[in-house]
Formats: sequence, C-alpha cells, structure tokens
Amino acid sequence: MRKIVLVFTVMFLLAGVCGVSLADDTLQNIKKRGILRAGVKDLAPGFALADVKTGEISGYDVDIVRAIARKLDVQLEITPVKEEERISSLTEGKVDILAATLTRTKQRTKFIDFSHIYFVTTQKFLVRKGTVQRLTDLDGKKIGTVAGTTSEANVRRALPSANIVIFSDYVPAFLALQNGEIFAVTTDEAMLAGILAKADKGVYEIPAIAISRESYGLGIRKGHKSFLQLVNQTLLEMEKNGEAKRIYDKWFGAASALRLERKFKITAK
Repeated sequence: MRKIVLVFTVMFLLAGVCGVSLADDTLQNIKKRGILRAGVKDLAPGFALADVKTGEISGYDVDIVRAIARKLDVQLEITPVKEEERISSLTEGKVDILAATLTRTKQRTKFIDFSHIYFVTTQKFLVRKGTVQRLTDLDGKKIGTVAGTTSEANVRRALPSANIVIFSDYVPAFLALQNGEIFAVTTDEAMLAGILAKADKGVYEIPAIAISRESYGLGIRKGHKSFLQLVNQTLLEMEKNGEAKRIYDKWFGAASALRLERKFKITAK
C-alpha cells in the first residue's frame, strides 16, 4: 500500500511540474491570448519614440517586433519600459519580449536569453559643435548618461576623471546639454543620431570617437526555447528576404534623417 501511495505521489508531482512548464510556455501563451506583448522604450529616437500628440510609439524596434507578431499571426501590444525596468518587466512576465536597445552582455545572460544580434552600433558622444576633437577633450567634464546601462559602465571605464551625471533617459540628458548643465551626452551612436536629427541644425555633432561596440539582442525569458527559436528564425528570414534592411533604411538609412550605414547582417550564432 505504501508503494502505491508513493507511486501516485511521484506521478502527481511530475504532473504538477509539467503543468507549470506548459502554463509558463511563452509561445503557447502568446498563441492562446492572440497577443504578443513587447516591451520597448518610448524615449529612444529612431528605435521607439512616443508621438507627443497621439502617444503612439513607433521606430525600428517596434517594426521588428511587429514582424514577429505577424509571423505568429497575432496582435502586437506595445508596453513602454524604462531602462532600469527592462529585465524585470520580462522576468516578472509583464511582457513576452524585449526590443529595447538591449546590449547583449554576459551579466544579462545570467537572467534572460537573447536572440540573434539584430542591431550593431558604437558608443559615442553628443556635444556642441567644435568642442571635442579627441577623447582627452572630455577629461574632467560633466557627461550625461543613464544609470544601469552599458553606456554608464563604458564611459566610467574610458574616462575615469569625468564627472558622470545620471539621468532618467537620454532626452532629458540632451535638454541638460542644451541648457549648458553638462558638456556631453554619451550612449550608442544610433540613439544619439536620433536626438541629433531633431536638434537645432549646425549646433551639435557626434565626433568620430567611439569607446565601445554595442550589439543588441531581443530579450526572451530564460529557458523558453520554442519562442526563442521562432524569434531567431523570423530574424533570419527577415535578413534573407530584405525586410530587416528595409526597416533599417526606413529609420536609419539614406531615406531617413539619421543616415547611418548598415554594416552588419543578422546571422545565426
């Protein structure tokens, strides 16, 4: 009798584990609800920016996840996330995927999985025109960035003598640059170019000084392999059929105000 009870107990526990696994399968949950919930930033010009009148968020990251939603044949639901909330919004199940200028790092891979790299850029500086020719021109200066980002870590390492000023996002940091409160803003070039495109012409520039290479991946909850596989497959298909380049050109290429040359391809790694 004792053996029978033990067998039924084990079977019950296994069923419970399987039930949790199935209930927490991202791909199945998306298909069941008919909605892909994507976490994006709403103050990242070029990538995801909210319209001041309508509140609609558009940009490169939005178009990328829209293509994934189309592949799944589901609706797309955009959820704005702040820099410091990106990882937690995913791990806590508030969103299914992150498309939020998220650099792939060893530290972050401890908590989430990343798709194939879908964007590559370098970290640079936005300054008043003619003020910076070399990295040493930034020594001891007030430089704005956002806390908890790779940009903060990189600038502290590259310019240990600089006075790093922390902001909630890069648009407020640029406003501080405009007001003369800081000397420069630093983050990835693509984001700086998006800000520069909306700034007064001829007043600001991005010098040809790079302090890091940043590779963005889409964030997926750790261990959800079926969803990760579908996302990666979609990215590779988009690269092969030209959709990835068309989205890039729309927001950063010759047809846009940013004019950044695409020097990478989405490949399996």
